Amino acid sequence: MTGTDDGTKAGTRGPARASGPRVPAPWVRTRLRAAPAAALALALLVALTAALAAAFPRAVDRYEDAGLRRTLDDASPRRTTVQFFAPRPDLELSLGEGENALREAALRKGYDAVLAAVDKPLVADRAQSSYGVRTSDPTDASDSFLARPSGLPPRVALVAQNALGAHSRPASGRLPRATDPVTATTSEVEAAVTTETARTLHIKVGSVIHVPGLERAPLAVRITGIVAPREPDGAYWMSTPLIREPSLIQLPSDGGTYWIGALLLAPDAGPVLLGTPGKPERYWQVAPDTSGPTAHDVSGLASAVAALESGPGLARIRERVDPLTDATTDLDEVLSSFTELRSGIAPLVAVAAFGAGTVAAVVILMASGLAAERRRGELALVRARGGSLPGVLGRLLAETAVVAVPAGALGLGAALLAVPHARRSSAVAAALAVTVLACVALPVRAAFAHRAVRVHGGREDIASVRPSRRRTVAELTVLVLATAAVAALRRGGTDDAGSSGGSGDQLVALAPVLVGVIAALVLVRLYPFPLRRLAGPAGRLRGVVAPLSLARAGRTSASTALPLLALLTALTTAAFGGSVLAGVHTARDHAALLATGADGRIEATHALPTALPGRIRDTRGVREAVPVSVAYRAQARRGSGTAGETAALVGVEPGPYGQLSRELDLGGFPARTLRATGPGGSSGSGSGSGKAVVPAIASPSLAARFGTAPFSVQLEDDSKVTVRIAAVRDVTPAVTDLDFLVVDREALTRRAARPTALLLTGGHLDGAALRRAAGGGVDVRLRAEVRTAYVHSPLQSGAERIYTAAVAAGAGYAVLALLLALVRAAPERSALLARLRTMGLTRAQGRRLLVLESLPQALLAAVGGALTGWAAIRLLAPGLDLTAIAVAGRPAPGGTARLRTDALSLLVPSLAVLVVATGVALAQAWWTGRRGSVRELRAGDGR
Repeated sequence: MTGTDDGTKAGTRGPARASGPRVPAPWVRTRLRAAPAAALALALLVALTAALAAAFPRAVDRYEDAGLRRTLDDASPRRTTVQFFAPRPDLELSLGEGENALREAALRKGYDAVLAAVDKPLVADRAQSSYGVRTSDPTDASDSFLARPSGLPPRVALVAQNALGAHSRPASGRLPRATDPVTATTSEVEAAVTTETARTLHIKVGSVIHVPGLERAPLAVRITGIVAPREPDGAYWMSTPLIREPSLIQLPSDGGTYWIGALLLAPDAGPVLLGTPGKPERYWQVAPDTSGPTAHDVSGLASAVAALESGPGLARIRERVDPLTDATTDLDEVLSSFTELRSGIAPLVAVAAFGAGTVAAVVILMASGLAAERRRGELALVRARGGSLPGVLGRLLAETAVVAVPAGALGLGAALLAVPHARRSSAVAAALAVTVLACVALPVRAAFAHRAVRVHGGREDIASVRPSRRRTVAELTVLVLATAAVAALRRGGTDDAGSSGGSGDQLVALAPVLVGVIAALVLVRLYPFPLRRLAGPAGRLRGVVAPLSLARAGRTSASTALPLLALLTALTTAAFGGSVLAGVHTARDHAALLATGADGRIEATHALPTALPGRIRDTRGVREAVPVSVAYRAQARRGSGTAGETAALVGVEPGPYGQLSRELDLGGFPARTLRATGPGGSSGSGSGSGKAVVPAIASPSLAARFGTAPFSVQLEDDSKVTVRIAAVRDVTPAVTDLDFLVVDREALTRRAARPTALLLTGGHLDGAALRRAAGGGVDVRLRAEVRTAYVHSPLQSGAERIYTAAVAAGAGYAVLALLLALVRAAPERSALLARLRTMGLTRAQGRRLLVLESLPQALLAAVGGALTGWAAIRLLAPGLDLTAIAVAGRPAPGGTARLRTDALSLLVPSLAVLVVATGVALAQAWWTGRRGSVRELRAGDGR
């Protein structure tokens, strides 16, 4: 028989038409019209998967960009501004040349040269950048009307900065002017001050401030106006905060204080600074544009900043401006802090992404496998009638591409619209990968199934098919990769992986997935053995349902590996992701608890009012208020000649404080631990003489140094108490991250025993009400507020949302994989039920048969998924640090946050698999019963 590649006959029956040879119907159109539902289902699957795949990198870009902007905005302009400064002009220049170098025109020329040296992606914010000349050493102003907190005269800096009028509005008076050319010998100049400077230093419009001169009479600075900054928090004012508001300086020697303020001269009055001893210097301040940079520009930003600080950019500036020009900025440290936070979070997000992506890829492969199985007979017939393998594969590729390519483009467009303002390249690559996989999955599957021309094949159930050598080699290869990934993560952790970059990072991120892959392969290999073992005992049971369901489970197709792989990967990722999220929340709760010591904390540097505890207890939401006295600088020493050890001495009421410690699991102890009895003991006389030995609870380091022998502790009020360590605790509610000694308050002097803090418990504390009740001069901290402060960066919240979405998507695809596996076996099951009903099987027995038949695989996936998730967490936990995503690099007590197993994350997904599998089996039995047996047993049905 001769034929074409698609299996149609070369000739036609009947007489030939005069119009010419018959043109066969196009393959693609015929197939799409024959199975529109399957084409629509494939299009929906590809569109949804492409949309999710394309949205993921754009969502990551968005929250990373937001995190970078938050980091730059939180840093003060003084840290982010790149400041260039040069000393006064060369002394070898004439006086006139030196004066010209300090005029606005010359400074503007240098400013242009500085901006020209700024390389992209660093962009200067010209509206907030500034330049000028100032005295680097403020000089005394001896005028009597100026504020003198401790009798010391204030000091003032003279600043001639550009564009003063554009960045301020006159509150009174007018802006300073330089009508005549100002020189180093000018006797009087005009200046303005900000409203804050005027209020603090007692300056008014018309005031004249005298500044010492250099080899000349003092310079008179007449105040012509008081200005209010238009953007007081902008870089123009905050790059040098002194020009906006004065600063109070305390002398270290005698504790005296004095003010330092700035007088704002006209921009062209800079030459007058040469006649003062204030060491004038020129400066150019480049404020970065924080709205433009994105997270993927961070490395380029760091390079551009380094070039300006000590690289080619600074060299060009020195060549064009002044050889002695220098630069300083903390922008590189700000960028480094963002990079460290991102590198700590990115590996955790990558784990969820690889998990969800693997499950989605498996579902696409399962969909193609379902299509190949449904068309096995058709493709075998085409091959038997002479269709070439390349021709068949090309037509399969064409018919799949006609559906998948538009669906992938539609998904990509939806992702671009849903997640705007992010890079497109990664999204396009992800959507393209999904589309290519959907296009080639069916042809590749058909190529392996129809390499040889055959019409009938042997049994392909898991109880009869033996693994091939290729499969064994592939499984061993995956085992080696999984072992290497787990070992790398345990040895180096996600921090090292995130900093190294490259394929090793991807292997580490794939570790949980590879653990699930290995478990799936092992379980598929072990699955037939218990079925064969149970076949004999089940055959001796009464009834037909149990042995028949077991026999049916044993004859399941050998392609069970893909559905099981999807379920195990999804369950492992869900358990891993759920444990990560639970660990993050637990770490924040614990850090907030250690920072406050209770649900709330009210503390002052002095003794609290006597009536305050009663008012606080009467506040809504407060269950208990435990008073404590804390002396943070107590000195513990053994003997008068030994060096003291600084420790916090905490005076408590043993009963309430011990109960609070036990409830919060922060070093709980029974009240009798702090009550002294026996010789040398004291029940507390309140004398503070230090003669009676008082039992104390100590931190481990103090216990290691002093042991159990009595030693003396001197408090801040010079009273002493002799203590003996009776118990050791790692933590205590009253003190965080300090060595501590907890004693009974009754053993302290009346002054030292007065409470300085209240530890509050309650379910819903009202912060506003507590602050009103506490009054001024005290610090009120709530555990909930501290916990919220730990979620500060969009990197944290964005990563948590992405992680949750990835886990949810993986779970959804896992359910879809389970449904595809059941749909694949649905026709055969329906036919089986129809045949068995003709032999007397009841509807109830049919339901039990389908449920029991699906239970072994579902139970295998559920138990295997729970065990695999637990094993992955235990294996990978030592290398995972959740501190970055939990507290965002903020100082938090409690040390490193490690991954721990979360029982709900392990059990809930596994139980969901059992429920879905059982529900689908029951639904199939009900639907089959409604259709009747005659329709299922049509003659010629291939099922």
